[in-house]
Amino acid sequence: MTSTQTSRRGLATFGVLWLGQLVSILGSGLTSFALGIWVYEQTGSVTQFATMTLCAVAPIVLLSPVSGVVVDRWDRKRVMLVSDTLAALSTLSLMVLYTGGNLRLWHVYLGVCVTAVAESFQEPAFMAASTVLIPERHLGRASGMVQLAQAAGRTLAPPLAGLLVMHHGLSTVMTLDLVGFAVAVVTNLVVRVPRPTRSAQGEQQARESLGSNLTFGLRYILQRRGLMGLLAYFSIVNLTLGLAEILVTPLVLKAFTPTLLGQVLACSGVGMLVGSALMTVWGGPKRRLTGIVGAGILYGVSLMLAGLQPSLPLIAAAAFLLTFFNAPIASCSQALWQSLVPADLQGRVFSARMALAWFSTPVAYLIGGPLADHVFEPAMLPGGALGPVFGGLLGTGPGRGIALMLVLMGLLAVMAAFVLPLYRPARELESTAPQAPP
Repeated sequence: MTSTQTSRRGLATFGVLWLGQLVSILGSGLTSFALGIWVYEQTGSVTQFATMTLCAVAPIVLLSPVSGVVVDRWDRKRVMLVSDTLAALSTLSLMVLYTGGNLRLWHVYLGVCVTAVAESFQEPAFMAASTVLIPERHLGRASGMVQLAQAAGRTLAPPLAGLLVMHHGLSTVMTLDLVGFAVAVVTNLVVRVPRPTRSAQGEQQARESLGSNLTFGLRYILQRRGLMGLLAYFSIVNLTLGLAEILVTPLVLKAFTPTLLGQVLACSGVGMLVGSALMTVWGGPKRRLTGIVGAGILYGVSLMLAGLQPSLPLIAAAAFLLTFFNAPIASCSQALWQSLVPADLQGRVFSARMALAWFSTPVAYLIGGPLADHVFEPAMLPGGALGPVFGGLLGTGPGRGIALMLVLMGLLAVMAAFVLPLYRPARELESTAPQAPP
């Protein structure tokens, strides 16, 4: 078989896997949005809402050393199959509890945690599998397709979930989620994912102890200052994005209806959809770090816009731009990592990368709710401590403390994007990556 035929077969296999993930992401987006509304309506607390989001991320961070070893040592197709099955069982359990009238807040937290455990194995397995299927020159486009699937979930899921919950109930939403998992499992079953070629470093690591393999990904990254600089930047981006995720919902609900919240989140999804589609067609700039920095500056500016005024059109426009510019940041970064790390090591390295980059996300979920409820919101009420300082720009009243948090986080993201290219090891990363053939 010629290299061209192998390349085409790999692209076709990736396309089938991607289609299954697209349907699964749509179903999971429906359940995630519907459960978030359920939690907030049951409690009325930003902190409780943030706790659910924390449950969706903390297991991914904590299990990353184990998931990386599993992905590199086991068949990646089987890892994806088991992960999708576990997530489906979690959703099924929540549906049974809800239809029986027994669903409680802690059930939701536990179910979300189990789904996150499945995701901690599924995501690095899918990304590592895509590396052996996609030619290096197409990695940027493949990353754009992954972002496109996530964007489709964000775009279609919020308004559809709102309508389904209103007219058919939460159980219907979770039923559709189960259908999505079934499609993902079927697409996994019908394709063949080849094992990666063993690198010299992979051969050496295969003879090492389990403890050595559990820490290998972390050691690999720590020994490369450029990768550490890139991860430091993404930790800041994920901190700001995590705060935005938990703060936009209460910001909108303090002044508008859940239906309008769905529309704002749909605008966010459209932005990611358009940005991801652009990356799928374009593939990103030749200098991927340039793409990360340029989009990162505009991402921070968009985040600041979200807090300027209590205007639904402005918030919706900011949500669109925020995710539009986040798509090239994520796609360029993923393509850069895939070109730098040997394919047989990517499970461990990508899992460690995920843990390090996402560590700030649960921090955002932990501090975002209490800071909003007990610090910034009271301080930005009429007569509050911060009203005289920022009230002239942002206004005072309910929701303006959250708005101030968004503005400050956007400013932090802009500063981080300006600093990243000033760090020489980060600038030199692409000089060590293999050049793609024309």
